[in-house]
Amino acid sequence: MLPVVVVLAAALWQAAVAGQAVWVSGAAARAAARAAAVGADAKAAVRRALPGALERDLRVDTDDDGTAEVRIAVPLVVGGGRLTTVTAQARFAPQGG
Repeated sequence: MLPVVVVLAAALWQAAVAGQAVWVSGAAARAAARAAAVGADAKAAVRRALPGALERDLRVDTDDDGTAEVRIAVPLVVGGGRLTTVTAQARFAPQGG
């Protein structure tokens, strides 16, 4: 019975980590888009918006039209690998002249 409980607990924890990655990737994409819209460093804005554990394999792309795309690797709870990658996009119109 104990092995089943341990596997179930690990699966639930993994689901929580994946859910957090999905949730914060949207916030990080919005932070990157806001920073890019005012001419600031988009990657630095994303790093401030993310927990440290999700910064590994982080990728931030911005376009001239104000679009920002953030890709975050979802870490495995057991084994230290990567489960998948989560992608989020946001867009703010560039500011200024």
